[in-house]
Amino acid sequence: MSSLPLMNDLPRGRLPTDEPLVLASGSPRRAELLHAAGYEFEIQPAADSAECGICSRETAPEMVARLAFQKAADVIRKRKRGLILAADTLAACQGQILGKPKNRDHAESMLKLLSGTKHDVYTGVCLWSAASNRCYVDVVRSRLEMQTLSAEQLDAYLDTLLWEGKAGAFGYQDGNDWISVVDQDSESNIVGLPMERLAELLEKFDSLADKVEKEVR
Repeated sequence: MSSLPLMNDLPRGRLPTDEPLVLASGSPRRAELLHAAGYEFEIQPAADSAECGICSRETAPEMVARLAFQKAADVIRKRKRGLILAADTLAACQGQILGKPKNRDHAESMLKLLSGTKHDVYTGVCLWSAASNRCYVDVVRSRLEMQTLSAEQLDAYLDTLLWEGKAGAFGYQDGNDWISVVDQDSESNIVGLPMERLAELLEKFDSLADKVEKEVR
């Protein structure tokens, strides 16, 4: 992944507080993006239970916003200081929300749905200051186009197991030439963290963030 062009010249925002930046995720891809941009940060993944709860009426943007908030809330309960950064990424195609595949068959069905279509990848981002108990949540969308995959291409990719743990059963960072970004949308967003928007949110945090009700803590 480090050889991809998207890892070069990533923007870095100024932290709005003197608290340590804490990534509430065990995702190696998000950590690598932050490292590439030059951020210093700690890693404290949210509990798996923070990703629970499904509402059938939720849209993909609503779901990633809620899950990012839940992840940040889980970590911030355990800290007195820290600027918590949580994120959640989903793909959506033809009205279906596509999370991480459960197994190879599930991954195959996702990729067949995406094959030959344009679809969206959404990442919810939550920044939460433990010191001030102020929080802001945002959602970034990137549009992708996937070429029509032959049976041979599909089987070859499934055999790599690179689809494991990835929303929509594919990784943009895996170097697949059958996936392209539409309209110069954020590539890092597809990988799991919209670095351009993150830099803006850090710079504007003081004006964007709102106080969180104490019950949430």
